[in-house]
Amino acid sequence: MTRRPNSSRALAVDRYAQRFLQLKNELQNVEYFCKGTVLERRMKCGQPTCACHTDPAKRHGPYWEWTYKAKGKTVNVRLSAEAGPLFKTASRQHRKIKSLLARLERLSQNALKALAKAKTTESAKNPSPT
Repeated sequence: MTRRPNSSRALAVDRYAQRFLQLKNELQNVEYFCKGTVLERRMKCGQPTCACHTDPAKRHGPYWEWTYKAKGKTVNVRLSAEAGPLFKTASRQHRKIKSLLARLERLSQNALKALAKAKTTESAKNPSPT
């Protein structure tokens, strides 16, 4: 049984295509997202005799804060207790999307290289008449 040299390249391209479709389908599960960081903070007050100055467990809060960049400037937004967890989930979703897009880009580059190599090999074997 003879093995065609292009069959391994075709299999590699098919694997890239399958993986690309899987990652693309993951994008269908995207929910609301936002760029930035969401923190739950506990703070000291301005009264020096308050227990929050001596015992970290007695600090005031939690206060939710969303920080992001807009036009090169850092923006801080204080969030309500209800909005904080929503924005935290949305922030995680944004990081997941960025990771997914980076994986799609790497996969696309590898697939394009494999396709280009297959085309070069194919055209070298079948030169067109001039």
